[in-house]
Amino acid sequence: MFPKILVANRGEIAVRVIRACKEMGVRTVAVCSTADAEAFHAQIADEAYCIGDARPQESYLDSDAILTVALESGATVVHPGYGFLSESADFARSCRECGIVFVGPSPEVIERMGDKEAARRTAREAGVPIVAGCDLLRDGSHALSEARRIGCPLLIKARSGGGGRGIRLVERPEDAPAAYLAAQAEAEAAFGDGGCYMERLIRPAHHVEVQVLADASGNVVTLGERECSVQRRNQKLLEESPSPSVTPEARELMHEAARRLARAVDYVGVGTIEYLYSDDGSFAFMEMNTRLQVEHPVTEMVTGIDLVKWQLRVAAGVELPFAQRDVRVSGHAIECRINAETPDFLPSCGRIDTLHVPGGPWVRFDTALFQGGQVPPYYDSLLGKVIVSSPSREEAIRKMRSALGELVIEGVQENSELQLDILSHREFVSGTYHTDLMEHLYAEPA
Repeated sequence: MFPKILVANRGEIAVRVIRACKEMGVRTVAVCSTADAEAFHAQIADEAYCIGDARPQESYLDSDAILTVALESGATVVHPGYGFLSESADFARSCRECGIVFVGPSPEVIERMGDKEAARRTAREAGVPIVAGCDLLRDGSHALSEARRIGCPLLIKARSGGGGRGIRLVERPEDAPAAYLAAQAEAEAAFGDGGCYMERLIRPAHHVEVQVLADASGNVVTLGERECSVQRRNQKLLEESPSPSVTPEARELMHEAARRLARAVDYVGVGTIEYLYSDDGSFAFMEMNTRLQVEHPVTEMVTGIDLVKWQLRVAAGVELPFAQRDVRVSGHAIECRINAETPDFLPSCGRIDTLHVPGGPWVRFDTALFQGGQVPPYYDSLLGKVIVSSPSREEAIRKMRSALGELVIEGVQENSELQLDILSHREFVSGTYHTDLMEHLYAEPA
């Protein structure tokens, strides 16, 4: 195993990776911004270095500064976590040029699957169903003609980036030119790439993703699927595994398609294949995330497989000691994302005055919070993730309600009350919910 690893991230995911390294006997190097000088991840790492200003562009997105610290500290490996540089082919390539191992797939694979329009073509060539749509749009008139051909409703989507940015809904073909220009401008500002394509909007639909783990010897396994349909503005709020909506027959086909696509691109590491799933049992490829997902703990809870440790082992050249037939999904897990936000969904920041985390069997709270710590205004609003596991979905819902009732965070506002509302909604409880669940929740009187 590697002697020393640099964790190129912050917050709960940096803490998660550092803890995994400690358990494996690997020394860790943390990087932090001036705003995170006293952050928990910087405190628990073996070494910590301030690399720049609070703004991400001057710290966590500064690949030169990160690689300089790696080289000077003697770290031979970089784990990017999620977000920031985790899906940057340029950063992965720079690591390789510096003789540093990037924990993730090759830059060529990141590039190929990060271009969502190219990923659609790759999936199609691998025999994976894709959503009806078109390749890159040239201009507004092209958007209009393609909208008429594909049919509405549809989505105009940025080929780069993620996080729900660069996406516009088109209900009528004549609205496509303006929607295209808006999506293009947002994508250019957010990702430096204004390329956009179109997909037919499937509704009602479920957002279901399959977890993939692959080694350098060509062994590929899938580790169950996650239902990610509880979203607000294309941002996930709650995830569960296994999906309550997917039939056994569709599950087998989705998993096989995910393994086929991973093999087609010679994938190495942890990745996620995302699908749109319909109630009739059909599904279609949306995209592949070439990194660890925020919601990876629900997969760990139902499979007993530590995804971060296996990321590191695979990056070190270790072959998977288990095959697909050895993977067992047991029980049911739910994750609720706890975000720093007001009831009106505005960001909240400040000092954590009081913190009490939930406990009990099979209850987990992944966070970087500590009493007296600061929640700065410069980064993602995620404070932590409450994850529970129980033998059945019904029991898991009850356990999550109990865990959220124990959670106390004072000093910033957070969304645990919203999560309790979701867990009590009849569509969620029945397991019949779709990606429009939040619209139904907001539409109902309090």
